[in-house]
Amino acid sequence: QLQLVESGGGLVQPGGSLRLSCAASIFTLNYYAIGWFRQAPGKEREGVSCISRSGDSTNYADSVKGRFTISRDNVKNTVYLQMNSLKPEDTAVYYCAASYRGSCQLDSWYDMDYWGKGTLVTVSS
Repeated sequence: QLQLVESGGGLVQPGGSLRLSCAASIFTLNYYAIGWFRQAPGKEREGVSCISRSGDSTNYADSVKGRFTISRDNVKNTVYLQMNSLKPEDTAVYYCAASYRGSCQLDSWYDMDYWGKGTLVTVSS
């Protein structure tokens, strides 16, 4: 029974940085591929970044490449999203999600099996 809890959101200025965390409730987090998705006000949910079970494979949406970095610590059962050079258009509720099939695709959020409740990131001066 996997449960995910996001944290680390808040209000930051453009150009600032923020690190989001996704904590899992079980020891066997390494069984799951993890993705970060976001939903801005009035917009559809979109994929931000995915990381494989072992952490040896990652991918990013074009809009965040070079600015965001996803990582995981399976010992701590936690996945992170380091966000640098934040822009106002990054404002959204950010969700982490897990796939027990071990796959994650940015354009297939509906294939993820478990979701956290989200953490709000607001980028504004």
